Amino acid sequence: MAKFDLTAKNCQYLDRHLTFPLLEFLLQKNVYDQSSLLKFILETVSKTNMVDYTMDIRERLTLEKTLPEELNTRRANVLVTLKELQTEVAPLMKCMEELKNPDTLKDSKSIIHSLQQQLDYDIIQSAQKLAKYLYECGNYNDSLSYLYICMLVMEPNDKNYLGVLWGKLAVEILTLNWPTALEDLTRLRDFIENYNFSPIQVLQQRTWLIHWSVLVFFNHAKGRDLIIDMFLYKPQYLNAIQTMCPHILRYLATAVIINRGRRNALKDLIKVIQQESYTYRDPITEFLEHLYVNFDFEGARKKLHECQTVIINDFFIIGCLDEFIENARLMIFETFCRIHQCITIGMLADKLNMKPDEAECWIVNLIRNARLDAKIDSKLGHVVMGTQPLSPYQQLVEKIDSLSVRSEALTLLVERKHKAKTQESGEGHWKYY
Repeated sequence: MAKFDLTAKNCQYLDRHLTFPLLEFLLQKNVYDQSSLLKFILETVSKTNMVDYTMDIRERLTLEKTLPEELNTRRANVLVTLKELQTEVAPLMKCMEELKNPDTLKDSKSIIHSLQQQLDYDIIQSAQKLAKYLYECGNYNDSLSYLYICMLVMEPNDKNYLGVLWGKLAVEILTLNWPTALEDLTRLRDFIENYNFSPIQVLQQRTWLIHWSVLVFFNHAKGRDLIIDMFLYKPQYLNAIQTMCPHILRYLATAVIINRGRRNALKDLIKVIQQESYTYRDPITEFLEHLYVNFDFEGARKKLHECQTVIINDFFIIGCLDEFIENARLMIFETFCRIHQCITIGMLADKLNMKPDEAECWIVNLIRNARLDAKIDSKLGHVVMGTQPLSPYQQLVEKIDSLSVRSEALTLLVERKHKAKTQESGEGHWKYY
């Protein structure tokens, strides 16, 4: 199963603290040698100030229970530094208490204005350092309070503002506050797109954001639509996926499969999967290729079985397992029905990895819920399909979606050319070298 594990690739683009839940998940799944994985976690956590977590990992490795002198010294140093930073930001404490007071929340703008006027820039910097230090200690909730203050007071052109945005998003993810995490994700994405990064820097920022956003999207009610809109229909992010991290196609494919309302995205997704098949493929992307490119139902059935194993061992999408299997079976069934008008229940059961009785009950439920135009002949054991033409409304929706994608791509191309032309004309007047 280690063949399809993406933890190593994903962790390259995640903050150190965000990798700990993934690594703990792997420990439960026994994908790798437990001792080796614990040693890796110990090596990673030693780069933070999480002394208690370090002790816990040492115990699980059955190392000596007495703490090494180095750990005792480190703990003492952490406490001293923490106290020093808290002293430096003492003027902020009163303001923070006022912000927490429900009576003063109505006039929060005036409080922010007074913070900007009264507090020295060095205090704001100290608050940012304290937030980072608390974060490194694993004290995420206290870190969030200081990050919130920094985000309110700092100007967007401040050199530390980007770090504060990343830090707040990380804390919201680690504290499982998904609605706020989505807001922070949107704010960070807008900042990245509007900041004056070099092409390499903006590509790196987008790649990191893509990986962090997967954690948010699969835990938010609106995430299944948003991940498709961002990864598939925003050309700059699709380009980042194709250039830097084609393995993200696993999560995009999963989102499309479990989202019945976005079946029109299948055509565009499959084009991307075919383009990137030489750089990345796994059972989930191959399942779609077998079903919609090769029309190989036997191959799709085998890949669906492999998909279950992949999802069970993937931290990001394990919560989607039941929905994935249900919708993948429905996709096989719908595609099979477009080709055949009369199908035996036994054949369907074989294609869907189900027993004949289970398959018949499943089809009955589809008909009952008005999601299938078909009749069952129980005596012969056949399913007789009705005609299912594509409605004019659905045809119009698909055309509009296609036009919007092309329009956005053309707009970006025109903007890029205009920007390049402006820069060229500007260089002629302001060249000092």
